[in-house]
Amino acid sequence: MLDAVLITVSVTALLLAAWCGFAAYRDQPTNDWHFIAMAVVTAAALVQLVIAIVQLARGERPQHGMAVFLPYLLGAAVTIPAAAFMSLAERTRWGSAIVAAGGVVLAVLELRLNEIWGAGHG
Repeated sequence: MLDAVLITVSVTALLLAAWCGFAAYRDQPTNDWHFIAMAVVTAAALVQLVIAIVQLARGERPQHGMAVFLPYLLGAAVTIPAAAFMSLAERTRWGSAIVAAGGVVLAVLELRLNEIWGAGHG
């Protein structure tokens, strides 16, 4: 896994979480700008997914096993889209809170992906 991509996904996810958390604090639902930001974070996670697939196809393997790595990788790719759909169903401040929680969850998944792949492994 490329550290730059992992850091990019983590930072954008945390920025999204902070922004949507602030919207929830201000009693605001998600808006179009939030969805644009969710698309950016999702795009970064999809880039990570593609890079990981390429690395796996080249024969590189996570230090702690494929059976653990692949579900985390797929989970990271779908976390923000799932939060986006849930926020559409909940058009109150809680929709923003859901996306904020999704951003935090994605950042934690990124930390775990780094551990599973093996720090300094690629």
